[in-house]
This record gives sequence, structure tokens and C-alpha cells, in this order.
Amino acid sequence: MDAEERARLPGYREEAVVRHFDAPEALDTRFYEVRAKSILNRVPDSSQVPFRWTINPFRGCSHACAYCFARPTHKYLDFNAGRDFEREIVVKVNAPELLRAELARPSWTHEHVALGTNTDPYQWAEGRYRLMPGIWEAMRDAANPCSILTKSPLLLRDLPLMEQIAERTEFSAAVSVPTLDEKAWRATEPRSPNPRARLEAVAELTRAGIRTGVLVAPLMPGVNDAPEQIAPILEMASEAGAAYVTGIALHLRGDVRALFFDWLRDNRPDLVERYRRLYQRGAYAHPDERRRLTELVKGPERPAGQFTRGHAKDIGTDGRAKPPAGNTSHWRPDQDRLF
Repeated sequence: MDAEERARLPGYREEAVVRHFDAPEALDTRFYEVRAKSILNRVPDSSQVPFRWTINPFRGCSHACAYCFARPTHKYLDFNAGRDFEREIVVKVNAPELLRAELARPSWTHEHVALGTNTDPYQWAEGRYRLMPGIWEAMRDAANPCSILTKSPLLLRDLPLMEQIAERTEFSAAVSVPTLDEKAWRATEPRSPNPRARLEAVAELTRAGIRTGVLVAPLMPGVNDAPEQIAPILEMASEAGAAYVTGIALHLRGDVRALFFDWLRDNRPDLVERYRRLYQRGAYAHPDERRRLTELVKGPERPAGQFTRGHAKDIGTDGRAKPPAGNTSHWRPDQDRLF
């Protein structure tokens, strides 16, 4: 770790301590250690997500996903949504103790809290800062319902704490696996953990009794939506005992649209015109395309504690899971939701 620097960020009273880590994964990355004023973030009532509170220990994300919808949030810190979002990472070093205090307030009603809905709490920096164990301990001690969405198998480090939470209250996990295709993975998520390791994490969480789902998200036309790309995810998710698999189509809002089109021009120029047509009305693809994409990964949802191991024969030629033989009264496509 190099010598400290200091910087002032908008919205923070105190100067941030800036650190550089001598590690290949963190070259050219600066970490701004700040003391946040609050850690529980209320979701706007207009939002359609099924939770009202979130926690984001980090701002910015080193996974560097080309499509990340959270990129524009970095502009509030006077950073840009492109390179800065990936290389200027804000770390809320007081997150665990701040959460413990906020959960203890008489006004707090123990609503569900979702983690990983903006930037990944298990990105590379968490291996050094270890904020999540303290966060999980606060959730456990308050018996507060919560959930986690991540791209990283690093969450297994904290599995004992997750098991303790699950014994006391509602807890679930979701792991994002947009593709197993190495070329597509490396191109769209250049610094994220191996997607096969993520599915192995699903299996371990399931064995521990944690209800865990898989998000095939985002689904990007021409990039990761081919049946031969989706079928292995469905097969491995089934073998891992995933409680559900959900597909979500790519959306391109604000700065992300321009950034993603830049990525297309550099990596897939053959798709530029197709995306212009699909997204000509705004941030979302044409409704017919959205339906096509989400239909690709629909399959049965299994109740907590009931997991069915699948095989290649259970995956159709269109990449979708086949209905079970015999009585299909319980067969129900999964709904589009995060948790």
C-alpha cells in the first residue's frame, strides 16, 4: 500500500483518505476511505423493486461491467461514469458500526434490507476492507430481514454469518451469471470473478440451506442470448440447486447508453445498428424483444428447502428448462424479480 493521500468528495464533511494497493487487481485504482453520515438508503416509492431499503458499502465497482446501470451515480462525486466508476472506488469504512446504530433506532421497523442492488459489496476491495462481516453481524443481532446480490464467490467467506441470520430471520441470496461463454464474459465483465465459480457458490449456499437464485442478467441481444450460451447456465444452476433462475433484459439509461454503444463499436460493431433499432424508443428494448429474452430462461421455482437436480436432458433446444414429466400442476414460470 502506497503512502496516504487526501481528497475532498462532494457530500462528505471530512476529507477522504486515498490509498493505493500494491496488487495486480488494483493497479491504477484509488480507494477513497470516507465516513458516511448514513448507511441505510431508502428506495424511492416510484421504484418497482420489491424492497424499500438498501445498503451500499462501496461506490464505484472494480468489476468494470460494460453495461452497469449504476455507473451514472458516480457523477454525484464529480467522477465520470466511465473509467472513474471502475478505478475511483469510495469505501464507507464506518458502514458496520453505522448500520448497528441505525438498526437500533426506535423508529426503525425492521423492514427488509437488500445489499448489492447498486454496486457489488463483494467486489475486490471487500477482500481488503472486510466490511461485510460487521454488516452481517449487525443484521444478525437485530434479526433484520435481508438479502444479497453479488457476482463474487467471496461471499462464501461469510457463510457462517449468513447461516446465523437465516436461523433468526428471512435471508436469501442471488448470484448474477450473465454468461458462461468466456469471450462474452471477458468482453463485458473484464474484472469480475469467473462465472463458473459463482455457480459453485450457489451450490455451497444451497447445501447450507440458504435460498439462492441465479440472475441471468442482463441478457444482451447477440452477445449472450444464444440458446447454446444459456443452456449451460440453466443446467449448472439446476445441478447447484438454485431456487429460481430469472432473466432480465439489458436496459440502457442515461450515460450508460452512450458508454455501451461505445463498447459495441469497439467490440461488436456488427451489432450497432441492431441496438439502435431495439433501443430507439428509450432505455428499454422493444417489448417483443424483452419478452423473447426473459422467456429464454424461464423455469420452475422451487420452495425454500426443496431443490431438484437437473441434467442436460431437462434443457430444451431453445435453452429453456423443460416442464417435468407427469403432473405439471406445480410448474410455474419464475417472475421477473431480483430476490
